[in-house]
Amino acid sequence: MKSLNMVVTSTDELEAAATVSSDYDRKSELKAFDDSKAGVQGLIENGITKVPRMFYCVQSPNDLSDVVGLTSSADSNSKLSIPTVDLTGIHDGDHVLRDEVVGRVRHACEKWGIFQVTNHGIPTHVLDEMIQGTCRFHQQDAKVRKEYYTRDFSRKVAYFSNPFLYNEPSAIWSDTLSCVCAPHPPKAEELPPVCREVVIEYSKEVMALASDLLELLSEALGINRFHLKEMGCAEGMSLLCHYYPPCPEPELTLGTFKHSDSSFMTILLQHQIGGLQVLHDNQWIDVPPMKGVLIVNIGALLQLVSNDKFIGVEHRVLANHIGPRISVACSFRSRTPEGMSKVIGPIKELVSEESPPIYKETSIKEFLTHRTANSIEASSLQPFKL
Repeated sequence: MKSLNMVVTSTDELEAAATVSSDYDRKSELKAFDDSKAGVQGLIENGITKVPRMFYCVQSPNDLSDVVGLTSSADSNSKLSIPTVDLTGIHDGDHVLRDEVVGRVRHACEKWGIFQVTNHGIPTHVLDEMIQGTCRFHQQDAKVRKEYYTRDFSRKVAYFSNPFLYNEPSAIWSDTLSCVCAPHPPKAEELPPVCREVVIEYSKEVMALASDLLELLSEALGINRFHLKEMGCAEGMSLLCHYYPPCPEPELTLGTFKHSDSSFMTILLQHQIGGLQVLHDNQWIDVPPMKGVLIVNIGALLQLVSNDKFIGVEHRVLANHIGPRISVACSFRSRTPEGMSKVIGPIKELVSEESPPIYKETSIKEFLTHRTANSIEASSLQPFKL
């Protein structure tokens, strides 16, 4: 096995490292992978036939299902499905119709923490082009992708694999292109040419949708319609273009660990290949992709400020022989220094003698510092409970 200061550069060496047991040097394998700057897609391009050991969810593949509850899509509870909210007519001034929509949003956020939206106003051709643009970026020549590769997550445009690569006990089978699109988007020339136009167009469309959704969420909480927007819940938006290459041994790894989002809200666009599952009543439920439908999930920050009225859903993505799987997640939370340092806590209108505050006040910066210092699967809200 190579020492820490020697980099494994070939696929053969990565595969060999995965088969070593007693003298396995995980740090070298992680460093070799990171130094390649080609992501999981780079392993596939190099013809890898086995999952490198750094991706094993546990030391013994036989114990995988016991430790992480990994199941095939067919083994999940297919009798249940996440709620659907039709946004038709929310701008028409029909108060009865809007109240019905608000009621469905409230039910979904209280019971599930996630729902899918139809008739959301974003043209299907824009959704399709966003998926295709993501595919073009991740499938272009590795030399071009490497120009964007970084572990400096403060950059407005960043390509990376495994944001918690050195913190988690195992790596995950996915790569990501991240673009911070609000409040201060990158210059057009900073965006990758293969997806530049659609990133700009899609980000504008999804920001408009987020504005509508935050109004509905405020009404569903029984507070002023503009409360969440005025709090800055949609002040910042990151567009995360996830790419899950086909996996030669999907039973050994995951596409994404179980977690809840460190945001107020996430709007997700899915490719036609499934794999997303949400944890509901201690059961994993499939969220199958549907043409033209977007997924909205509540993040931990909204759970905090809503004083547990709304729940931040835990979810994961399975690895798959079939691929690539593509998804585009738009994550909403404050991103300016002022917004990050602003103190947040349970909304006063939602607190009473009957419903005392569950969480202490904190800043988004403090919340994220805790999140990045711990496993992504750890409870992100537990340290902030009173």
